[in-house]
Amino acid sequence: MKVLPFKIPKPENEALVYQEEHLSVLYDQFHQHSEIQISYVEQGAGTLLVGDTISDFMPNDILVLGGYVPHVFRSDINFSEITDVYTLFFDKNSFGKDFFGLADFESFHDFFNQSEYGIRVLSRKKKLIKQFHKLKHQNKVQRIATLIKIIDHIIKAEKIALSSFVYKKKYTDDEGKRMNDVFNYAMENYFEPITLEEISEIANMSKNAFCRYFKKRTNKTFFQFLIEIRIENACKLIHNYPDYSISYISEQCGFQNTANFNRKFKEIKGVTPSHYRLERF
Repeated sequence: MKVLPFKIPKPENEALVYQEEHLSVLYDQFHQHSEIQISYVEQGAGTLLVGDTISDFMPNDILVLGGYVPHVFRSDINFSEITDVYTLFFDKNSFGKDFFGLADFESFHDFFNQSEYGIRVLSRKKKLIKQFHKLKHQNKVQRIATLIKIIDHIIKAEKIALSSFVYKKKYTDDEGKRMNDVFNYAMENYFEPITLEEISEIANMSKNAFCRYFKKRTNKTFFQFLIEIRIENACKLIHNYPDYSISYISEQCGFQNTANFNRKFKEIKGVTPSHYRLERF
């Protein structure tokens, strides 16, 4: 199975692609593509992996992924039967190599730079969603005008980076498949003990070679990455099941003892699991 590079089904001579997805499961394979992606999640939720960082996606999220930023959208079928996502795909040279270099678009430079690490938009969402809802009924020229409005709103909005590190080189198909296998195995088995021997075998590499390989591409060890997956799933359990005890959640997410779970949770989220729960309810 070849995962990377993921190619957008882009008709020839079409500068901007508008895509609607109404699926039970999104394209949940690790992939990258040359186009910048701006997505509005109308319905659905799940796990989002961008570069080196695990987070989640929820309804009303506006997300930006730069060209060649590796990512995975993994739908949570327990949250919603269908995930509805509206996306624009384009690249910096879609409208000519000098178009976004014009003085009129000077304020867009930060948008393109920030997109290299992914962007989660935190404000101006109503205005952005209004623009996304227009796209369905617009012709190609009108959609280009709407794209410019959307980028302008994103520039003016509060936002945070989706990732702190992105491997700058394009993945080969073989590398993409290897990383996809590793990520999938971790996300599907995070509640079980996972040994270095086990995950190295999944990657079809020696233990030492795998450790170097993974660290170079994610800027962290595999076990740091695994802990982040466990903590993100713990956050979901805390949010969705307020009656579950912290010790039970710790056990369900693959931690050997509650003290270690509390320590790692605070390192990553800045608060203890108990305080995290109080902030949510």
